[in-house]
Amino acid sequence: MTKDILIHQIIDVLKQADFVISNRCDIRPRSFDLAARKGDVLLFCKVLYNIDSLNEDTASEMRSLSEYLGGSPILIGAKTRDQLLEDSVVYMRYDIPAFNIQTLYDCFVEDVPPLVSAAPGGLYVSIDGEVLKEARKRMALSLGALASHLGVSRRTISKYEEGCMDASIDVVLQLEELLDVALARSIDILQRGLKDNKQEKNVEKFVPQRDSILSFIQDLGYDVLSTDQAPFKAVSKDPSTTFLTGISEYSGSMLKRARLMSSISEVTLTRSVYIIEGNSKYTSVENTVLIEKNELDSLSDSDELDNLINERSKECFRISS
Repeated sequence: MTKDILIHQIIDVLKQADFVISNRCDIRPRSFDLAARKGDVLLFCKVLYNIDSLNEDTASEMRSLSEYLGGSPILIGAKTRDQLLEDSVVYMRYDIPAFNIQTLYDCFVEDVPPLVSAAPGGLYVSIDGEVLKEARKRMALSLGALASHLGVSRRTISKYEEGCMDASIDVVLQLEELLDVALARSIDILQRGLKDNKQEKNVEKFVPQRDSILSFIQDLGYDVLSTDQAPFKAVSKDPSTTFLTGISEYSGSMLKRARLMSSISEVTLTRSVYIIEGNSKYTSVENTVLIEKNELDSLSDSDELDNLINERSKECFRISS
């Protein structure tokens, strides 16, 4: 299976699940390959045939973008260095959940979340400790008696009940059969709890001071998250507007990026703005607003830039209509 085939399969699954999907990011380097949205679920999908080829810098940018735009990063692949990815199993890579196309289908089309995570030493399941404790007491089993039945320590059973330790699949099956309860916790591949705790970080450190345009946008009153591998240079945000931000001279490759940014902005529910260093032939490309640098330099605060973006956005609408 090639990466191209895998991407087409992913697009097919996401369409079956009624996601709106961006155009494929075919510009290198790229921190993600697709953006997809369904309701309040926003995914940034990275596609790698071998999930172990994900590098830490790419993963860091995926996490930052996802946290900043309220999305979730996921990695879809087919194998690790050593083996094929198993169905319904989640493999973590740099704090990003990775899994195969079947698991993607089960989760988003069949609404069946995965239960098993891969870790050094094998496959593990997270146990609902409260359910385990209540079932054990209902059957009048002491910690020691249950531990003896399973061939584990009393402390291990205690950790299961406290939610401090995952169990092997074999142990979970034994427990469920003995206690006649479902104990396995499903895995939230969207990591919503983790994401909520990380939102609204101080993003100033992501603004390279050598980039005068991004520094100027920040001085206007925006928070700016710069990127190294995305199809855009940064994401800029103030209380009323969030926009993907491109920067370059006017060129054929710039037009290609602007069109891709338009597609991504529709999925991420943001604006798309491209700052042109020099002269521009147009004021918009699809729904990406084009602003010449000398126009930007004449603005004094974020309200003026927001107003200019709004006016150009209306022109985009008239042109597309």
